[in-house]
Amino acid sequence: MANKRALSWSAALRDLKDDRSRRQDVREERLKTTAGLRGTPALPLSAWRGRSGRRYVVGVHSAGAFDLDEMAEAVVIAVRRDETGIAEMVSVASSNESPRDHLRRTWLDRVRTRGATELHVHRLADGEAERVAIVSDLQRDTIEPAQV
Repeated sequence: MANKRALSWSAALRDLKDDRSRRQDVREERLKTTAGLRGTPALPLSAWRGRSGRRYVVGVHSAGAFDLDEMAEAVVIAVRRDETGIAEMVSVASSNESPRDHLRRTWLDRVRTRGATELHVHRLADGEAERVAIVSDLQRDTIEPAQV
């Protein structure tokens, strides 16, 4: 007698669909950059995957020497890394084009105090409504969204 396992394709497809519809964890997905090309400096890029599954490419900046103008019309993710190099989101904020340096500086000081060493900046959103949606997609239960 041969052992044959009956596979229910409808059940397998339903399970696959359920897997996709579940909310995923927000996480960083490091990108391969041009570090291997001769004569070209490595681009400081990374990406974050939101709860929806969408990926957001970000430029990576040091939190110590960050220019507040870099925050204009962007989504900014404050990040600290653990001893193994895994990124942990400290806070996420959206910023519009109007210069509100005092709010930006206050937010920046607060995330530095909470251990942020990097700022990941996403500039590919098409407007304020999309930036707010990205912040909502990226924020975790323990992260408070900010508008700076």
